[in-house]
Amino acid sequence: MVDSDFKTRVLPVSKKLLRFAVHFLKDEDEAKDVVQDVFLKLWQKKEELDEIENMEAFAMRMTRNRCLDILRANKVVPIDAETDRKMKQETIDVHSQIELSEAAGQVKTLIEQLPEIQQKVMHLRDIEQLEYEEIAEQTGLQVNAIRVNLSRARKKVRDEFLKLNSNGNERNKTIAATLF
Repeated sequence: MVDSDFKTRVLPVSKKLLRFAVHFLKDEDEAKDVVQDVFLKLWQKKEELDEIENMEAFAMRMTRNRCLDILRANKVVPIDAETDRKMKQETIDVHSQIELSEAAGQVKTLIEQLPEIQQKVMHLRDIEQLEYEEIAEQTGLQVNAIRVNLSRARKKVRDEFLKLNSNGNERNKTIAATLF
């Protein structure tokens, strides 16, 4: 990755990473240090970054890991069981958001690999929430053809998503069921 690619692919996520780190650490100065550390590590590994499909998710994961390292080093001891429960729930929520973000990136890539008509039908129905009749007006297809293309597109994306994430993770199956 050349310098200009680094500036266009990595630097634009800096504000998001900072917000994420502040939410995690509850300390803006420490969060800024984390983001700076993450950018330094990314810069040092810039030659390997071309292989990363979803740079934002990769940087978010690095930020999360660095924040967890800091929290572990500080050995934050909760005051009571309720505080401990809240902290664990916040961590679970953040992990879920990152997993969903990564899954969404994978699904987007899989949709882009579909035939053009399936992409269009899936976009109009699932993203724009159009009725079948409205899709028929825009595409010139029969409603039955729209249903068939939509069904095939969803099945293909679901199957490929599960194949990509075939490590038997129940979370991935749940994500696939939710998305499709």
